[in-house]
Amino acid sequence: MASKLLPLRRLSKRLLKPPSSPSSSSSTASRACLHILEASKSPHLSQNSHDGPRHWIASRSFCSSPLNLDDDTQIPAAIDYHSVLLEDEFHRLADSTIQDLQEKFEEYGDSVQVDDFDIDYGNEVLTLKLGDHGTYVLNKQTPNRQIWLSSPVSGPQRFDWDRSSQAWVYRRTKAHLLKILESELEELCGEPISLS
Repeated sequence: MASKLLPLRRLSKRLLKPPSSPSSSSSTASRACLHILEASKSPHLSQNSHDGPRHWIASRSFCSSPLNLDDDTQIPAAIDYHSVLLEDEFHRLADSTIQDLQEKFEEYGDSVQVDDFDIDYGNEVLTLKLGDHGTYVLNKQTPNRQIWLSSPVSGPQRFDWDRSSQAWVYRRTKAHLLKILESELEELCGEPISLS
Protein backbone atom coordinates (compact mmCIF):
# COMPACT_ATOMS: atom_id res chain seq x y z
CA MET A 1 0.00 0.00 0.00
CA ALA A 2 2.85 2.38 0.88
CA SER A 3 4.39 1.94 -2.56
CA LYS A 4 1.11 2.99 -4.18
CA LEU A 5 0.91 6.17 -2.06
CA LEU A 6 4.45 7.30 -2.79
CA PRO A 7 3.80 8.35 -6.43
CA LEU A 8 0.72 10.24 -5.29
CA ARG A 9 2.71 12.14 -2.66
CA ARG A 10 5.38 13.07 -5.18
CA LEU A 11 2.78 14.13 -7.71
CA SER A 12 0.82 16.22 -5.21
CA LYS A 13 3.99 17.98 -4.00
CA ARG A 14 4.93 18.81 -7.56
CA LEU A 15 1.45 20.10 -8.47
CA LEU A 16 0.96 22.08 -5.26
CA LYS A 17 4.19 24.02 -5.70
CA PRO A 18 3.71 27.64 -6.80
CA PRO A 19 4.65 28.38 -10.41
CA SER A 20 8.33 29.05 -10.89
CA SER A 21 8.29 30.95 -14.17
CA PRO A 22 10.00 34.38 -14.08
CA SER A 23 6.84 36.17 -15.15
CA SER A 24 4.84 34.78 -12.24
CA SER A 25 7.52 34.98 -9.52
CA SER A 26 6.53 38.51 -8.51
CA SER A 27 2.91 37.54 -8.02
CA THR A 28 3.60 34.26 -6.21
CA ALA A 29 3.59 35.92 -2.77
CA SER A 30 0.23 37.55 -3.29
CA ARG A 31 -1.59 34.80 -5.21
CA ALA A 32 -1.76 31.15 -4.23
CA CYS A 33 -3.44 28.34 -6.13
CA LEU A 34 -4.42 24.88 -5.01
CA HIS A 35 -5.25 22.08 -7.39
CA ILE A 36 -7.37 19.20 -6.13
CA LEU A 37 -6.64 15.99 -7.92
CA GLU A 38 -8.99 13.14 -8.69
CA ALA A 39 -8.13 9.72 -9.89
CA SER A 40 -9.51 8.97 -13.29
CA LYS A 41 -9.21 5.65 -14.97
CA SER A 42 -9.37 5.10 -18.66
CA PRO A 43 -12.50 3.17 -19.67
CA HIS A 44 -10.43 0.22 -20.77
CA LEU A 45 -8.68 -0.15 -17.37
CA SER A 46 -10.17 -2.39 -14.69
CA GLN A 47 -9.89 -2.20 -10.89
CA ASN A 48 -6.95 -4.62 -10.77
CA SER A 49 -3.60 -2.99 -10.05
CA HIS A 50 -1.84 -5.10 -12.72
CA ASP A 51 -3.99 -3.40 -15.42
CA GLY A 52 -1.92 -0.26 -15.23
CA PRO A 53 -1.59 2.99 -13.28
CA ARG A 54 -4.40 5.38 -12.66
CA HIS A 55 -4.31 8.67 -14.55
CA TRP A 56 -4.41 11.78 -12.38
CA ILE A 57 -6.09 14.93 -13.59
CA ALA A 58 -6.52 18.32 -11.99
CA SER A 59 -10.24 18.57 -11.54
CA ARG A 60 -10.63 21.76 -9.50
CA SER A 61 -8.53 24.83 -8.89
CA PHE A 62 -8.95 27.35 -6.11
CA CYS A 63 -7.01 30.60 -6.35
CA SER A 64 -6.89 33.41 -3.84
CA SER A 65 -6.96 36.94 -5.14
CA PRO A 66 -4.18 39.28 -4.04
CA LEU A 67 -5.01 41.76 -1.30
CA ASN A 68 -4.99 45.40 -2.29
CA LEU A 69 -2.82 46.71 0.54
CA ASP A 70 -2.12 50.01 -1.20
CA ASP A 71 -5.50 51.42 -0.16
CA ASP A 72 -4.80 52.34 3.49
CA THR A 73 -8.29 53.79 3.96
CA GLN A 74 -9.66 50.26 4.40
CA ILE A 75 -7.10 49.14 6.96
CA PRO A 76 -6.94 50.37 10.56
CA ALA A 77 -3.67 51.93 11.65
CA ALA A 78 -1.29 49.45 13.24
CA ILE A 79 -1.21 49.24 17.02
CA ASP A 80 2.03 50.45 18.56
CA TYR A 81 2.25 48.10 21.54
CA HIS A 82 4.98 50.23 23.10
CA SER A 83 2.38 52.98 23.54
CA VAL A 84 -0.34 50.80 25.11
CA LEU A 85 -1.39 52.37 28.39
CA LEU A 86 -0.87 50.73 31.75
CA GLU A 87 -4.17 50.26 33.54
CA ASP A 88 -3.71 53.03 36.12
CA GLU A 89 -2.62 55.50 33.43
CA PHE A 90 -5.61 54.52 31.30
CA HIS A 91 -8.04 55.15 34.18
CA ARG A 92 -6.46 58.54 34.91
CA LEU A 93 -6.70 59.70 31.28
CA ALA A 94 -10.13 58.23 30.57
CA ASP A 95 -11.67 59.48 33.83
CA SER A 96 -10.25 62.93 33.25
CA THR A 97 -11.64 63.01 29.69
CA ILE A 98 -15.11 61.79 30.65
CA GLN A 99 -15.38 64.13 33.68
CA ASP A 100 -14.25 67.08 31.57
CA LEU A 101 -16.82 66.20 28.90
CA GLN A 102 -19.55 65.96 31.53
CA GLU A 103 -18.80 69.47 32.79
CA LYS A 104 -18.66 70.93 29.28
CA PHE A 105 -21.89 69.19 28.26
CA GLU A 106 -23.63 70.69 31.32
CA GLU A 107 -22.45 74.19 30.36
CA TYR A 108 -23.47 73.56 26.75
CA GLY A 109 -26.95 72.48 27.85
CA ASP A 110 -27.49 75.96 29.33
CA SER A 111 -26.70 77.64 26.01
CA VAL A 112 -28.79 75.54 23.61
CA GLN A 113 -32.52 75.19 23.16
CA VAL A 114 -32.93 71.43 22.85
CA ASP A 115 -35.99 69.72 24.32
CA ASP A 116 -35.20 66.86 26.73
CA PHE A 117 -31.48 67.76 26.92
CA ASP A 118 -30.13 65.58 29.75
CA ILE A 119 -26.76 64.34 31.02
CA ASP A 120 -26.24 61.27 33.18
CA TYR A 121 -23.05 59.73 34.56
CA GLY A 122 -22.98 56.42 36.41
CA ASN A 123 -21.02 53.14 36.37
CA GLU A 124 -18.32 54.81 34.26
CA VAL A 125 -20.85 55.55 31.49
CA LEU A 126 -21.59 59.12 30.35
CA THR A 127 -24.92 59.56 28.56
CA LEU A 128 -25.91 62.73 26.71
CA LYS A 129 -29.57 62.81 25.64
CA LEU A 130 -30.57 65.29 22.97
CA GLY A 131 -34.29 64.52 22.74
CA ASP A 132 -35.34 63.90 19.14
CA HIS A 133 -31.71 64.31 17.98
CA GLY A 134 -30.65 61.05 19.66
CA THR A 135 -28.38 59.94 22.48
CA TYR A 136 -24.60 59.83 22.88
CA VAL A 137 -23.04 57.19 25.13
CA LEU A 138 -19.37 57.20 26.19
CA ASN A 139 -17.84 54.50 28.33
CA LYS A 140 -14.49 53.08 29.31
CA GLN A 141 -13.34 49.70 28.05
CA THR A 142 -10.52 48.86 30.44
CA PRO A 143 -9.35 45.53 28.89
CA ASN A 144 -8.86 47.29 25.53
CA ARG A 145 -7.63 50.58 27.05
CA GLN A 146 -10.24 52.37 24.94
CA ILE A 147 -13.08 54.84 25.22
CA TRP A 148 -16.11 53.71 23.25
CA LEU A 149 -18.54 56.17 21.73
CA SER A 150 -22.02 55.48 20.44
CA SER A 151 -23.17 58.42 18.31
CA PRO A 152 -26.57 59.04 16.73
CA VAL A 153 -24.71 60.61 13.78
CA SER A 154 -21.61 58.49 13.14
CA GLY A 155 -22.44 55.26 14.98
CA PRO A 156 -20.12 53.21 17.22
CA GLN A 157 -16.42 54.05 17.40
CA ARG A 158 -13.52 52.94 19.60
CA PHE A 159 -10.83 55.41 20.62
CA ASP A 160 -7.27 54.65 21.69
CA TRP A 161 -5.00 57.10 23.46
CA ASP A 162 -2.42 58.51 21.04
CA ARG A 163 0.67 59.71 22.87
CA SER A 164 1.99 61.79 19.99
CA SER A 165 -1.16 63.91 19.63
CA GLN A 166 -2.20 63.56 23.30
CA ALA A 167 -5.74 62.72 22.18
CA TRP A 168 -8.21 59.85 21.92
CA VAL A 169 -8.05 58.68 18.30
CA TYR A 170 -10.20 56.27 16.27
CA ARG A 171 -7.56 54.17 14.51
CA ARG A 172 -9.73 53.33 11.49
CA THR A 173 -10.33 56.95 10.44
CA LYS A 174 -7.66 58.68 12.56
CA ALA A 175 -10.41 61.03 13.84
CA HIS A 176 -10.15 62.62 17.29
CA LEU A 177 -12.91 62.02 19.83
CA LEU A 178 -13.28 65.66 20.86
CA LYS A 179 -13.32 66.93 17.26
CA ILE A 180 -16.07 64.46 16.33
CA LEU A 181 -18.19 65.57 19.28
CA GLU A 182 -17.63 69.27 18.53
CA SER A 183 -18.63 68.86 14.90
CA GLU A 184 -21.66 66.66 15.49
CA LEU A 185 -23.07 68.63 18.43
CA GLU A 186 -22.86 71.87 16.48
CA GLU A 187 -24.63 70.18 13.56
CA LEU A 188 -27.40 68.76 15.77
CA CYS A 189 -27.92 71.65 18.20
CA GLY A 190 -27.04 74.64 16.05
CA GLU A 191 -24.48 76.04 18.51
CA PRO A 192 -20.70 75.56 18.51
CA ILE A 193 -19.04 73.84 21.47
CA SER A 194 -15.34 73.83 22.42
CA LEU A 195 -14.19 70.60 24.00
CA SER A 196 -10.44 70.73 23.37
